[in-house]
Amino acid sequence: METKSARVDRTIREWISTGKYPPGSKLPSERKLIEDLDIGRTQLRVVLGRLALEGVVEVHGRSSYRVPGHAVSVETPTGLEPWQIHGERTLYDNRWVKLGLVDVEPPGVERFEHHVVRLHHVAIAAVLDDQDRVLMLWRYRFVPDSFGWELPGGIVDEGEAPAAAAAREVEEETGWRPDDLNHVVTYQPMVGMVDSPHEIYVGRGAKHVGDPTDLEEAGQVAWVPIADIPGLMARGDLMGSGTLVALLHVLASRAAGKSPTTAA
Repeated sequence: METKSARVDRTIREWISTGKYPPGSKLPSERKLIEDLDIGRTQLRVVLGRLALEGVVEVHGRSSYRVPGHAVSVETPTGLEPWQIHGERTLYDNRWVKLGLVDVEPPGVERFEHHVVRLHHVAIAAVLDDQDRVLMLWRYRFVPDSFGWELPGGIVDEGEAPAAAAAREVEEETGWRPDDLNHVVTYQPMVGMVDSPHEIYVGRGAKHVGDPTDLEEAGQVAWVPIADIPGLMARGDLMGSGTLVALLHVLASRAAGKSPTTAA
């Protein structure tokens, strides 16, 4: 059964990961949190202290907490015009992939038709343990005709939350159920021609609940030392942009002394 402290810890993490409290925003006062979360002041401060140590929240003053901001020195450019989109016609469409020709007009350029491949929304998870290892799969991929290490992940079903999809894919493909997952970034793997949003999640801790159930996607499951990631990357053993983005985030967070479960 989930303890009150664990429930409050999970709730605050979810508030932050889902954007209810975005980077730089202030959390409610301790009094408000005590009332809303039904927890005592001492227990709440223990939870907030642990979150502060992990870098999930920052302490400002005696009892004020904020979501860490992401200050940048580069100003957003202005004055550029977007392309005009006049329409789209479909060349091919099935449940997995859609190919279209989009009628576009860049500023100052004659309009033309641009091929666009539309794929599914994808969620990928890097699950870490207390021994500084990451849960991975050794898989064969027929398209590049090669074996390699990948993080678990897959398609977000219609109506499904990306975080739920990431957790589901981890369990189906590895047999491990993540304790929690935190969103760190959303990106497009081939932004010039392919539309396929990729959601990256990172979490700590997992419980082994059985054998993998998704046999088509399952491979050899292993907890890989994070210290081995640069060597595996150099050897060409890491496959897929989602795997690389997530693991580079983990490595960058470690180098900066930050928790990898928060956005960089």
